[in-house]
Amino acid sequence: MKILLILLLCTYIWSDKPNLFLLNTYTDDKNISGWYMSEKLDGVRAYWDGEKLISRGGKVFNPPTFFIKNFPKHKLDGELWSKRNDFENISSIVKTKKSNEKWKELTYNIFEVPSARGSLLQRLSNVKETKYLKLIKQIKVKNKEHLKEFLSTIEKQGGEGVVVRDGSLPYYTGRDNNSLKVKSYQDAECKVVSFNNGNGKYKNKLGSLNCKLKSDKIIKIGSGFSDKQRKNPPKIGSIITFKYYGLTSKGNPKFPVFLRQRDKTK
Repeated sequence: MKILLILLLCTYIWSDKPNLFLLNTYTDDKNISGWYMSEKLDGVRAYWDGEKLISRGGKVFNPPTFFIKNFPKHKLDGELWSKRNDFENISSIVKTKKSNEKWKELTYNIFEVPSARGSLLQRLSNVKETKYLKLIKQIKVKNKEHLKEFLSTIEKQGGEGVVVRDGSLPYYTGRDNNSLKVKSYQDAECKVVSFNNGNGKYKNKLGSLNCKLKSDKIIKIGSGFSDKQRKNPPKIGSIITFKYYGLTSKGNPKFPVFLRQRDKTK
């Protein structure tokens, strides 16, 4: 009986990983005229299977009834989000095992309708917006300059970047060059291996951390942390995402800046 209860509990908390479309990285030689662009929201990816919200990694979220009561019976793909530069708070809300009122800070922002047919805009036309269900605005790209202007506007407002997609294609899953993320910087992941104490205003707090890349190189990251994160930094062994601006002559990331700790639901 005890084993059966454990199995039932695991079934409740986890589901099969949804089969999603994923983004490659945009390069300037790509012709994206006539595609659609939208802001890349810095939230938590969520798949609605008609009954429950599931993370990219297969974890079932536990939103309050008020949040999902007007969601449709068909499938949706989108981002749980509140506002720009609020990832830590968003992640904390959706990871809470018990439903709570803080979900009122969030909306579910849709960029795909997996079960629908037709072009991207035809698929998205199946979504009826409600208080907690929103469509991410899609803008037709005129040319590369139009994309650069849009990206600049988004980043100046504190946004993470832009997504461009070939809107003429039917729904597909997996990763290819018809759905791309566009940023003025690059990002990567590394594993935290040790900490360095701060000085001055950061005395007795995190000054910087040492992080191991996939190549086994160790880099130091000392910026991008909030005061709260400097008091309670990512644990040793955790995986973090950082941004950087090209590579040095030695092949190390230039000007690495902390972005976030990896979402454990992925």
